[in-house]
Amino acid sequence: MANSLNSQVVLIVGASSGIGRAATIMAAKAGATVVAAARREERLQAMQSNLASEGVTIGIRKADAGNLDEMMALVEGVIAEYGRIDIAVYASGTNTADRAMKVMPPATWNNVIETNLTGAFYLSHAVLPHMRKTGAGHIIYVSSTAGAIADMSGAAYQASKRGLLGLAHAIRLEERAAGIRTCCIMPGLTNTELVEKRPEKLSAEVLEKALQPEDVAATILHVMQMPAHVTVPEILMVPSLA
Repeated sequence: MANSLNSQVVLIVGASSGIGRAATIMAAKAGATVVAAARREERLQAMQSNLASEGVTIGIRKADAGNLDEMMALVEGVIAEYGRIDIAVYASGTNTADRAMKVMPPATWNNVIETNLTGAFYLSHAVLPHMRKTGAGHIIYVSSTAGAIADMSGAAYQASKRGLLGLAHAIRLEERAAGIRTCCIMPGLTNTELVEKRPEKLSAEVLEKALQPEDVAATILHVMQMPAHVTVPEILMVPSLA
């Protein structure tokens, strides 16, 4: 039986677009107390306003996932206001059109690794001490099928997404005695803004067959609602028709 989210405080990082935005909306409508964080504050404000018109309330915070100080301040601020963080979702991600090794400069590598992997570590580093104190917690990471299956998404993207899977498993094993769970969700092609960073534009026909942000968000919501005695270490999901 699915657990209710009515008493759960959920922090979602990377909430201004795509999967993070969809997960924010779904979790809030499911009754969770949701705090949405991202760099693009104006998008968070627009989402907050739209949800308020439907009678749904969320908190918003401007924060850069790639900045340790901002992640620490974000978590401390949420704890100060809401008392705890029951579930943390890391949905920040990026890629680059300059993905092939022959054209990718070190600065591009650093940016992809920082956004996709280092930011996830920063959030984990910030939130884990609080979860240990309460003896419970759930961290959900949004990775990619590139985290498990070799593809042409580029060395930086694959390295970061595989690293995210490793981070999730390491934390799960180290922290399970403290009642802390992790899940790494690895979706295939998803129709988000990231598709615009591909070297070649995808056709409307291909995007129509792709996963939608709401598909992945529904999976995140399902994992959030798992009973405390159940851990789903990882989920691989792909478009059926692609």
